Amino acid sequence: METAVPIRGPFLRFLIGLGLACAAVVAVVGGIALRGPGLVAVCVSGALAGCVAAGVARENPTPARCSALEAVGMVAAVTIGALLVVSGTAVLAGGAAALLLVGVGVAAWAALRWARDRRAAAARPASVSGIHAVAGGWVPAPSPAVAGQATAALGEEWLRTGTELQGPLAPAARQRIVSRRAQVLDELERRDPAGFARWLAAGPMHGRDPAGYVRSEPPRADPSTETEAA
Repeated sequence: METAVPIRGPFLRFLIGLGLACAAVVAVVGGIALRGPGLVAVCVSGALAGCVAAGVARENPTPARCSALEAVGMVAAVTIGALLVVSGTAVLAGGAAALLLVGVGVAAWAALRWARDRRAAAARPASVSGIHAVAGGWVPAPSPAVAGQATAALGEEWLRTGTELQGPLAPAARQRIVSRRAQVLDELERRDPAGFARWLAAGPMHGRDPAGYVRSEPPRADPSTETEAA
């Protein structure tokens, strides 16, 4: 029992190495069976898969572990190797065995992807800077009404939500933040139209705090002026 723990790691690596060696032999058999035109088709399939992987890596908003060039090489190599292994399996064991191998491979990939997503969801914090995690993406946490907040708080919210819009968000979350920012703008203009206009005229407003331009409340009319007007 005591020797099971230290042996487990080397034994697992031995099994992985043995499996890779067997897969390499089967891939060589598949390459020989395909010959020239078949090998060209396999290489073209690997290149197409690599191009798709490069596009996904560039569009991925989260920090990637590898560059787009590394993703192309890795995905192309895996695709070519998998096709050659399937071809070799069909030659050695028949088409039914090749189809079974493909089904097992797809099921294993789906299981690994599901397990990785579960681990990522478990490690993700429940709330990050006013954003809460739900099953469709990230959505903003409920915020108090803009009319009940101080101008300084509205300015801080404007800056914070502008930063959040630069990161990865679900479409529904992005729309809610945009709607909330529109409410903040309307409230700031209601409180001090002149100061709000100065803030707009000062230049780009996404990274500038409006609290330095807008008063807390709109100016009240002079009672004597209201009496004269009456």
